[in-house]
Amino acid sequence: MYKQWSANLRIDEIEEIKSVPYAPVSHPFIERVIGTTRREFIDKTLFFTRRDLDVKLNNFKRYYNEGRVHSGVDFLTPSEKSEEKRKRKIDLNKIHWDSYCNGMFKVPISA
Repeated sequence: MYKQWSANLRIDEIEEIKSVPYAPVSHPFIERVIGTTRREFIDKTLFFTRRDLDVKLNNFKRYYNEGRVHSGVDFLTPSEKSEEKRKRKIDLNKIHWDSYCNGMFKVPISA
């Protein structure tokens, strides 16, 4: 199985980068992003080609940065935090749902 995997990497011209074995704390931020992407998206998504995966990962990146709130940044999206937008009151009777990743994730947006 490993030989087939390494052959696929070689064909797709993907360079393997090794980290410290059995030490996920050596790169905690990268491990967090990989784990979140895998749990929330890749494990639930089929992809058929490298291009298909690229498109789907770009859609997930847009959702992750623009639609998904993060508790570590005061329940703002990363794009809101980078723009220093402040929380504002919204009328719950005037919301619509924004869809990401072909409907896999839906986020309420104030109108």
